[in-house]
Amino acid sequence: MPVTGGDRGGGQTARARMPDAPEARRMTTDRIPLAALEHGTPFADRHVGPRAAELGKILDVVGVGSLEELAQRAVPSAIRSDALTLSLPAPATEVEALAELRALADRNRPMTQMIGLGYYGTVTPGVILRNVLESPAWYTAYTPYQPEISQGRLEALLNFQTMVGDLTGLPVANASMLDESTAAAEAMTLVRRAGKSRSTKFVVDADTLPQTIAVIETRAEPLDIEIVVADLSQGIEGLGLGGDFFGVLLSYPGASGVIRDHESVIAEVHAAGAAAVVAADLLALTLLRAPGEIGADVVVGTTQRFGVPMGFGGP
Repeated sequence: MPVTGGDRGGGQTARARMPDAPEARRMTTDRIPLAALEHGTPFADRHVGPRAAELGKILDVVGVGSLEELAQRAVPSAIRSDALTLSLPAPATEVEALAELRALADRNRPMTQMIGLGYYGTVTPGVILRNVLESPAWYTAYTPYQPEISQGRLEALLNFQTMVGDLTGLPVANASMLDESTAAAEAMTLVRRAGKSRSTKFVVDADTLPQTIAVIETRAEPLDIEIVVADLSQGIEGLGLGGDFFGVLLSYPGASGVIRDHESVIAEVHAAGAAAVVAADLLALTLLRAPGEIGADVVVGTTQRFGVPMGFGGP
């Protein structure tokens, strides 16, 4: 078609190069027509699987004429049933699928969450909700590729680590693990690798969140680490271990809500040549002594209580 150059073209008229016939046919067959973008087209047809032209090329490469022929050649006849039919309904359009999903969501009844155990409802400030949690640039915890987002993320992580370091009283903070349970398991393996003890026993305070104990036990089994769950309210002398352990996990506060001063217990742990891990409630640390001040070697916890909503209403 003619394109008028105007001032830039000096009144001249230029013609765009028209594609030759084979190229025109290829453009026509490979492109999705506008009609396919209407709501009546099934969502899967527009987003899942190769196009017809691409499928033909794939079948040519493997030397078959159709997907059915490919299945017959690939699946042994002994396990293939030609009479097998799936009684599936007709595929829904995108609009129908969204309507059905909304109808299912409307059946949910918001309830008061009472599970506790380290998971607590929070009030998320509106500015954080809109600009972080509802911003596509921050949907995931993985590497964002835009330079501006990357720079802002680095600054946010630095602020986060600085806050955690202040609350825990330790010189180094990471950012971060999945949750408190996995962080506790990583702390166990950390003190095992970094310590000089040859013991395979790791002692866990009985007043610890049950999911934390469960994850630690799961992680310990393939590593041949023996988990000893015991009441540490009176110290470790009465356990009869005789110093045969490489680390201890203390909860601060405990799962029961009791707040104990673990300074004397940590001193006993260090005297035995072991390391002390403290699972702390970071929000409580705004009022309690920092674990680093009482001798903790590693501190784990969760920052979910700092305004982060719980996924699907609960853990």
